[in-house]
Amino acid sequence: MRAALKEAEKARKIDEVPVGCVIVYNDKIIARGHNLKEKKKQAILHAEIVAIQKACKKLDTWCLDECDIYVTLEPCMMCTGSIILSRFRNLYYGTPDPKGGCTDSLIQIKQIKGLNHHPNVHSGILQQECSEILTSFFREKRKKPKKDKSQFKVNL
Repeated sequence: MRAALKEAEKARKIDEVPVGCVIVYNDKIIARGHNLKEKKKQAILHAEIVAIQKACKKLDTWCLDECDIYVTLEPCMMCTGSIILSRFRNLYYGTPDPKGGCTDSLIQIKQIKGLNHHPNVHSGILQQECSEILTSFFREKRKKPKKDKSQFKVNL
């Protein structure tokens, strides 16, 4: 989880929501990711998705059933779905997300009947540190004026 926290710090430094993720195979980190959705203007570029894409490329497979995934924040619906579909063995996360978490908070994946696979979920790993990086990031964000989005043009 400390490696995932380092990824979260990378996200914070580029003004992304500080969420980090690492994927472990045979006790070695094979992929790392942090949020890039603001920088790349892609809604799907959450830390988990970035890391999953890298792990799939590294192992040359979509099936990551011998891997464990570590994330600083409880995964959202999109990322939880990707974790399930990638068939991770274990999911470890730091702090819950009461507004968007879909492994334990809003949705409890183990209670969904009919899933052909779900990872073992372990929560609260370095929770204090994982929570603090998010809390301090949003505290600073609230101090800054919001961006005026009226300048953005839509070319259809």
